[in-house]
Amino acid sequence: MCGIAGILVTGTVQEQLEWLVKRMEKALLHRGPDDQGIYIAQNRNCAFTHTRLAILDLSSAGHQPMSTADGRYWITFNGEIYNFQELRSQLEALGEKFSSRTDTEVILKLYQRTGTDCVKQLRGMFAFAIWDNLEQTCFLARDPLGIKPLYYWQSHSTLVFASELRAVLASGLIEKTLSKEGLYGYLVSGSVPEPHTLIEGVYCLEAGHTLFWEAGQVSKSCYWQIDFSPESISEEDAIAKVRKALIDSIQHHFVSDVPVGVFLSGGIDSTAIVALSRQVQSGSLHTYSIAFAEKEWNEGDLAQNVANHFQTKHTEYKITASEGRKLLPHYLAAIDQPSIDGFNTFCVSRVAHQSGSKVVLSGLGGDEMFGGYKSFQTVPRMIHTRQKLKTLQPMLASVGMGLERWGTSTQVRRLGDFLQCNPTTETAYRSFRGIFSHWEARQIIQSYFHYESLPERNNSIVTRSFPSLEDEISWLEISRYMRNQLLKDSDVMSMGWGLELRVPFVDKQLLESIASIPSNLRLQLGKKILVQAVPEIPDWIFNRPKRGFMFPYEAWMQTEWQDIFSDIQYPPHVSLKPWYRRWSLAIINYWWREISL
Repeated sequence: MCGIAGILVTGTVQEQLEWLVKRMEKALLHRGPDDQGIYIAQNRNCAFTHTRLAILDLSSAGHQPMSTADGRYWITFNGEIYNFQELRSQLEALGEKFSSRTDTEVILKLYQRTGTDCVKQLRGMFAFAIWDNLEQTCFLARDPLGIKPLYYWQSHSTLVFASELRAVLASGLIEKTLSKEGLYGYLVSGSVPEPHTLIEGVYCLEAGHTLFWEAGQVSKSCYWQIDFSPESISEEDAIAKVRKALIDSIQHHFVSDVPVGVFLSGGIDSTAIVALSRQVQSGSLHTYSIAFAEKEWNEGDLAQNVANHFQTKHTEYKITASEGRKLLPHYLAAIDQPSIDGFNTFCVSRVAHQSGSKVVLSGLGGDEMFGGYKSFQTVPRMIHTRQKLKTLQPMLASVGMGLERWGTSTQVRRLGDFLQCNPTTETAYRSFRGIFSHWEARQIIQSYFHYESLPERNNSIVTRSFPSLEDEISWLEISRYMRNQLLKDSDVMSMGWGLELRVPFVDKQLLESIASIPSNLRLQLGKKILVQAVPEIPDWIFNRPKRGFMFPYEAWMQTEWQDIFSDIQYPPHVSLKPWYRRWSLAIINYWWREISL
């Protein structure tokens, strides 16, 4: 796990190229405390930098940017390729020789042989750039599910890219202009939706996509998409298929030259990770959790019971409102782009880091893959109810407008928003997951952009077809909430502590295996198929009511955190209840103030 950045230019010699890329490197030092490196092409039309967190081959042989022996191809790579050993064996059988034990060298030699199709053979999380010194081209790629971010900016023939938005801006080549589309997406959903960022002209390369740069021209292509085409399968065979795929994923995610720990919340997903880890790994296993003084939020005892049950070496950190307040400035400094989440990952990553860990597994993705969210029940009800009332649409639109502007709760206002939209799965999902309604978001945006035109209501329809409504919701949870918020927060907040966070549920091979299981089996209430596939999970875990892992933010904002979140400017008729609305405005205001300096 590392930080990568680079600049590609054409035309005259760029005298400042090395200075610019060093500025970008400095912005990424937190991602790679073990080693740093810079490559400048002979023609000075390409500059790469790399900051390394050494996980595989801890020796200097893993230094990046790395090149082939002839100096033709150069790579800067962030991530982990879990099947690199199998790929290496295949390449060795073809006569390739290796000088390191890294997955980086495997990617490089694979590209040398197969070109851009190399990404189709990679299993893992990755963002990388490969420079061809002979053809004067650059190939950039992001993993299929978007675990690792890759940001870029293009102006004329110049392309700037990096693992974090802050590093792109550190080049000094980009004007810091707030993106209206990015801000709108943040306000209505709680995170910035790809491909947008909060800076005009800077984009996030979409998951499963590649970029190819040649002579200042950029082409983008998609190489992978989720396919939910169902197969005929019995429930017994489906359970066996899920278990086999999970164990295979866990085994691959333990590939490391340093110990691998687990984040443990006490929920089904993290408990399943610990249970399966015990099936594939012997010896000591470290687990980490957060606990609270507030009993209604504290699940520390549950996590401790799981740790005792599976005999892990458990570390618990009990965080209070006052302790959280001390950590808040460090969290704010770690933010790359705001979201309504991330502080929990920041805190538990700190625990693992202080305990000496460099790699941890997380249960992130289980709810999206196995139907664990309420959206799988609520969104269908919303759509079916709207379809029954479709003859009343003109009246519903008028009622919706009134509810959106004058509703007494955020749920009512978002419902009013939905009543004015086409009753699609995406609009219902957006209402379910929303933070501010469309009208409220426009009022807030106006305080940033004043008299400029404001975003129109997004009535977009998902152009892909799905076997079932539940499959479409699963796809939305994966490609919206998980990708735009959970994965981005997990990457930035773990890397803020020099920690590699791996997500075994978010695995291409796992998803390709289970996606063919019909939704009536795969997405049963209570993640039934996951529980059946991992019978090692104690019944006192899956028989308890589902609760998301949350901090007691609302209580803290009314006590020790009150002064921090009290002075927020917001338009009239826009409510700041519940807590996450106040949080989202405070975070974006702080971020924009700091980024504008």
